[in-house]
Amino acid sequence: MSDYSTGLRISSSGLSAQRMRMNTISSNIANINTTRTPEGGPYRRKDVVFESMPDARNFGELVTMPPNDSLQRVQVTDVISDDKAVDLRYEPDHPDANQEGYVAYPRINLMEEMANMIQATRGYEANVSAIQASRDMAMSALELGR
Repeated sequence: MSDYSTGLRISSSGLSAQRMRMNTISSNIANINTTRTPEGGPYRRKDVVFESMPDARNFGELVTMPPNDSLQRVQVTDVISDDKAVDLRYEPDHPDANQEGYVAYPRINLMEEMANMIQATRGYEANVSAIQASRDMAMSALELGR
């Protein structure tokens, strides 16, 4: 039973991490033309930082099984803002234009964001498939016991 729950924990950590990545990418796309934020200046592109962590086990597994440091789960450890220069466009009639008539826009590449979204979706789907495979194996094992 512990291998089943370990697989589910690891796959679910991947689901959570990819969901957070997709939310961040969606925010980037939604703010592609945002020239003013509460912090001041244009929106800054955000990206998540993944880190592998030892799989956290429950108390029963800690008591009955030796530790296995080779099992790693993924965790989002930070969301960083891009510090690239902004994209200045000459729009003198824009309310956020500076003295010279330039407006600072976020430096976000829509095609890059879409490619990142596809990659995150594929990672999410891979973890869903792993969970479904684990479930199917557990159901097969139950069928054998009948």
